[in-house]
Amino acid sequence: MVPRTGVAMNFPRISKELTRDLELDSPPVHLSYLEHAPAGAREHLGGAPSACTFWAEARQGSFFAPLSEHEGCEIGAFVLGIPPEGDVGKRLMGTIGMFEKIDYVGKGEASGIPHHAKAPRFVHYGPLAEAVQTPTVAVLFPNPANAMVALEAASPGHAHPFDVPVTGRPACSVIPIVLQGKAPVAMSLGCAGFRQYTEVGKDKVLIAVRGGHLEDFAAGVHKLRSANEMVSAEMAHRKAEAASGALPGKI
Repeated sequence: MVPRTGVAMNFPRISKELTRDLELDSPPVHLSYLEHAPAGAREHLGGAPSACTFWAEARQGSFFAPLSEHEGCEIGAFVLGIPPEGDVGKRLMGTIGMFEKIDYVGKGEASGIPHHAKAPRFVHYGPLAEAVQTPTVAVLFPNPANAMVALEAASPGHAHPFDVPVTGRPACSVIPIVLQGKAPVAMSLGCAGFRQYTEVGKDKVLIAVRGGHLEDFAAGVHKLRSANEMVSAEMAHRKAEAASGALPGKI
């Protein structure tokens, strides 16, 4: 997929199409990394226990949060690009030590967590339909069956869906993965913290889409959705034939 540059995207339409074609329980959310506070936007005050908490809150409306509001979660702060110094650094080392002690992560594993080299000064969050410019990234929460459609749509030629990066913990690392890698779409199976803080059910996964690719991604999802429906109908027909004993080659 080639990003669209200089082309205004219709985010309400894209959000509606993705919600419909991927059967989302809640519409996609946008994240925009900014150097200046967005004019007219509501500021989020009071912090949050995790970076992904902002994603959950953004489903209800738009707001922005300065970098300092993201320091409540030392893992999320590190992924966002906040230097592991001072209180944040102490908490990060303490948490990693605890994770290693209980075998949640292996020795040295945490050093390989994908993260941004430089943190944005502000992050603007909100429903994708309310985006006023191309966001940095969009996140959505489909079930596994529809996530497969999304991965197929994101793959060149739709031939190798698992060329799309698939990761696990921490869930928020899917953002730097999709922004820094070649693939414009990435998936996380979701970490324990992500499940707790966002209250996204265990029957959902996390998909991140680079902002400039949203138009083509939505079009690809729609095309693959139709193709999957036709294949499902054919498989249902074959299953019914097998149940009736009318298998291919039988007389």
